[in-house]
Amino acid sequence: MSVQRRYTSADLEAMPYVEGLRYEIIDGVLYVTSAPSFRHQRASNQLSTALTNWSNDTGLGETFPTPGVIFSDDDNVIPDIVWISDDRLRTGSDSAGHLTVAPELVVEVLSPGSENEQRDREIKLGLYSRQRVQEYWLVDWRQRTVEVYRHDGRTLQRVATLSGDVALTSPLLPGFSCPLRRLW
Repeated sequence: MSVQRRYTSADLEAMPYVEGLRYEIIDGVLYVTSAPSFRHQRASNQLSTALTNWSNDTGLGETFPTPGVIFSDDDNVIPDIVWISDDRLRTGSDSAGHLTVAPELVVEVLSPGSENEQRDREIKLGLYSRQRVQEYWLVDWRQRTVEVYRHDGRTLQRVATLSGDVALTSPLLPGFSCPLRRLW
Protein backbone atom coordinates (compact mmCIF):
# COMPACT_ATOMS: atom_id res chain seq x y z
CA MET A 1 0.00 0.00 0.00
CA SER A 2 1.42 3.37 -0.97
CA VAL A 3 0.88 6.47 1.10
CA GLN A 4 0.69 9.80 -0.68
CA ARG A 5 2.40 12.71 1.02
CA ARG A 6 0.03 15.36 2.34
CA TYR A 7 1.36 18.86 1.68
CA THR A 8 0.74 21.81 4.02
CA SER A 9 1.26 25.55 4.12
CA ALA A 10 4.69 25.01 5.67
CA ASP A 11 5.72 22.93 2.65
CA LEU A 12 4.67 25.74 0.31
CA GLU A 13 6.73 28.25 2.26
CA ALA A 14 9.78 25.98 1.94
CA MET A 15 9.41 25.60 -1.86
CA PRO A 16 12.15 27.33 -3.83
CA TYR A 17 11.06 30.32 -5.86
CA VAL A 18 11.07 29.46 -9.56
CA GLU A 19 10.12 32.19 -12.01
CA GLY A 20 6.90 31.33 -13.81
CA LEU A 21 5.72 28.51 -11.51
CA ARG A 22 2.64 28.59 -9.32
CA TYR A 23 2.32 26.20 -6.37
CA GLU A 24 -1.08 25.33 -4.91
CA ILE A 25 -2.33 22.61 -2.56
CA ILE A 26 -5.86 21.26 -2.49
CA ASP A 27 -6.80 18.57 0.01
CA GLY A 28 -3.08 18.16 0.71
CA VAL A 29 -2.19 17.45 -2.94
CA LEU A 30 0.47 19.66 -4.55
CA TYR A 31 -0.30 21.22 -7.95
CA VAL A 32 2.42 23.02 -9.91
CA THR A 33 1.51 25.05 -12.97
CA SER A 34 3.54 27.16 -15.35
CA ALA A 35 3.05 30.76 -16.35
CA PRO A 36 -0.10 31.37 -18.41
CA SER A 37 -0.14 32.51 -22.03
CA PHE A 38 -0.76 36.10 -23.05
CA ARG A 39 -4.28 35.17 -24.26
CA HIS A 40 -5.04 33.78 -20.81
CA GLN A 41 -3.65 36.96 -19.26
CA ARG A 42 -5.62 39.21 -21.61
CA ALA A 43 -8.91 37.61 -20.56
CA SER A 44 -7.88 37.77 -16.91
CA ASN A 45 -6.69 41.38 -17.08
CA GLN A 46 -9.77 42.61 -18.95
CA LEU A 47 -12.15 40.95 -16.50
CA SER A 48 -10.13 42.11 -13.50
CA THR A 49 -10.22 45.68 -14.84
CA ALA A 50 -14.00 45.54 -15.35
CA LEU A 51 -14.51 44.19 -11.81
CA THR A 52 -12.10 46.78 -10.34
CA ASN A 53 -13.86 49.64 -12.11
CA TRP A 54 -17.24 48.39 -10.85
CA SER A 55 -15.81 48.00 -7.32
CA ASN A 56 -14.41 51.53 -7.39
CA ASP A 57 -17.73 52.93 -8.58
CA THR A 58 -19.83 51.08 -5.98
CA GLY A 59 -17.46 50.90 -3.02
CA LEU A 60 -18.83 47.45 -2.18
CA GLY A 61 -15.60 45.49 -2.17
CA GLU A 62 -12.24 44.80 -3.77
CA THR A 63 -10.99 42.89 -6.79
CA PHE A 64 -7.66 41.07 -6.53
CA PRO A 65 -5.77 39.32 -9.33
CA THR A 66 -3.86 36.16 -8.29
CA PRO A 67 -4.23 36.48 -4.53
CA GLY A 68 -3.12 33.83 -2.10
CA VAL A 69 -6.16 32.21 -0.49
CA ILE A 70 -5.51 29.98 2.53
CA PHE A 71 -8.67 28.12 3.50
CA SER A 72 -6.82 25.68 5.76
CA ASP A 73 -3.34 24.29 6.30
CA ASP A 74 -3.78 21.92 3.35
CA ASP A 75 -5.94 24.09 1.07
CA ASN A 76 -3.88 26.99 -0.36
CA VAL A 77 -4.78 28.28 -3.82
CA ILE A 78 -4.05 31.18 -6.13
CA PRO A 79 -7.16 31.95 -8.21
CA ASP A 80 -6.81 34.15 -11.27
CA ILE A 81 -9.22 36.75 -9.84
CA VAL A 82 -11.34 37.15 -6.73
CA TRP A 83 -13.89 39.72 -5.66
CA ILE A 84 -14.50 40.07 -1.92
CA SER A 85 -16.84 42.42 -0.07
CA ASP A 86 -15.40 45.00 2.29
CA ASP A 87 -17.13 43.27 5.23
CA ARG A 88 -15.43 39.93 4.54
CA LEU A 89 -12.10 41.55 3.77
CA ARG A 90 -11.97 43.35 7.13
CA THR A 91 -11.81 40.06 9.03
CA GLY A 92 -10.63 37.67 6.36
CA SER A 93 -6.87 38.04 5.96
CA ASP A 94 -3.74 36.95 7.78
CA SER A 95 -0.70 39.04 8.74
CA ALA A 96 1.01 38.17 5.44
CA GLY A 97 -1.90 39.53 3.41
CA HIS A 98 -3.42 36.21 2.31
CA LEU A 99 -7.17 35.81 2.26
CA THR A 100 -8.37 33.32 4.88
CA VAL A 101 -12.09 33.37 4.08
CA ALA A 102 -13.96 32.52 0.93
CA PRO A 103 -14.33 35.48 -1.41
CA GLU A 104 -17.84 35.92 -2.75
CA LEU A 105 -16.58 35.48 -6.34
CA VAL A 106 -13.72 33.40 -7.70
CA VAL A 107 -12.65 33.45 -11.36
CA GLU A 108 -10.39 30.92 -13.03
CA VAL A 109 -9.24 31.33 -16.61
CA LEU A 110 -8.68 27.91 -18.13
CA SER A 111 -5.18 26.99 -19.24
CA PRO A 112 -4.63 24.42 -21.98
CA GLY A 113 -4.15 20.79 -21.01
CA SER A 114 -6.43 18.13 -19.58
CA GLU A 115 -4.80 18.26 -16.13
CA ASN A 116 -5.28 22.03 -15.91
CA GLU A 117 -8.90 21.76 -17.03
CA GLN A 118 -9.63 18.93 -14.59
CA ARG A 119 -8.12 20.92 -11.73
CA ASP A 120 -10.29 23.99 -12.47
CA ARG A 121 -13.49 22.17 -13.53
CA GLU A 122 -13.52 19.49 -10.83
CA ILE A 123 -10.96 19.89 -8.04
CA LYS A 124 -11.18 23.66 -7.56
CA LEU A 125 -14.93 23.61 -8.19
CA GLY A 126 -15.21 21.12 -5.32
CA LEU A 127 -12.99 23.18 -3.04
CA TYR A 128 -14.80 26.45 -3.76
CA SER A 129 -18.12 24.69 -3.29
CA ARG A 130 -17.11 23.33 0.14
CA GLN A 131 -15.82 26.78 1.13
CA ARG A 132 -19.16 28.29 0.11
CA VAL A 133 -17.87 30.66 -2.58
CA GLN A 134 -21.07 32.29 -3.84
CA GLU A 135 -20.11 32.44 -7.53
CA TYR A 136 -17.43 30.75 -9.62
CA TRP A 137 -16.72 31.84 -13.18
CA LEU A 138 -14.72 29.63 -15.54
CA VAL A 139 -13.39 31.64 -18.46
CA ASP A 140 -12.35 29.70 -21.58
CA TRP A 141 -10.51 32.08 -23.92
CA ARG A 142 -10.10 29.35 -26.57
CA GLN A 143 -13.85 28.66 -26.79
CA ARG A 144 -14.73 32.26 -25.91
CA THR A 145 -17.16 31.18 -23.21
CA VAL A 146 -17.76 31.88 -19.54
CA GLU A 147 -19.39 29.23 -17.37
CA VAL A 148 -21.22 30.72 -14.39
CA TYR A 149 -21.68 28.64 -11.22
CA ARG A 150 -23.76 29.78 -8.23
CA HIS A 151 -23.97 28.26 -4.78
CA ASP A 152 -27.43 26.83 -4.10
CA GLY A 153 -26.89 26.31 -0.37
CA ARG A 154 -25.35 22.87 -0.87
CA THR A 155 -22.95 23.15 -3.77
CA LEU A 156 -21.92 25.30 -6.73
CA GLN A 157 -24.18 24.58 -9.71
CA ARG A 158 -23.68 25.74 -13.28
CA VAL A 159 -26.46 28.19 -14.11
CA ALA A 160 -25.24 29.50 -17.48
CA THR A 161 -22.67 29.16 -20.22
CA LEU A 162 -22.26 32.53 -21.91
CA SER A 163 -20.87 33.13 -25.40
CA GLY A 164 -21.22 35.42 -28.35
CA ASP A 165 -22.14 39.06 -27.96
CA VAL A 166 -23.67 38.91 -24.47
CA ALA A 167 -22.59 40.67 -21.31
CA LEU A 168 -21.46 38.96 -18.13
CA THR A 169 -23.66 40.11 -15.23
CA SER A 170 -24.39 38.82 -11.75
CA PRO A 171 -27.00 39.30 -9.03
CA LEU A 172 -24.04 39.25 -6.64
CA LEU A 173 -22.68 42.43 -8.29
CA PRO A 174 -25.59 44.87 -8.84
CA GLY A 175 -25.03 46.93 -11.97
CA PHE A 176 -21.91 45.05 -13.08
CA SER A 177 -21.78 44.30 -16.80
CA CYS A 178 -18.86 43.21 -18.96
CA PRO A 179 -19.38 42.40 -22.65
CA LEU A 180 -17.67 39.09 -23.40
CA ARG A 181 -16.11 40.46 -26.59
CA ARG A 182 -13.89 42.63 -24.33
CA LEU A 183 -12.21 39.55 -22.90
CA TRP A 184 -10.89 38.15 -26.18
